[in-house]
Amino acid sequence: MPEIVYTPPPRTAPPPPNWRPAVVVEPEPPRDLPRQDHAVIDAAERSARTLTLGVGMIIGAVALIMVFVLCARLF
Repeated sequence: MPEIVYTPPPRTAPPPPNWRPAVVVEPEPPRDLPRQDHAVIDAAERSARTLTLGVGMIIGAVALIMVFVLCARLF
């Protein structure tokens, strides 16, 4: 079996003497965000939680009634 010899990649030409990588322009600092009204945010979260729980209870009640109807049909 012949011995495998590693051949390195060919040499590359050096870059021109005055070559430099591209300069990236520094972006502006981010702007200030508007003030938040925490009382309004808390009220909206409470309202959304109440709505979510209400919809969940209605869906749960409908599912329970469906289970009762299906069990009643089996007997």
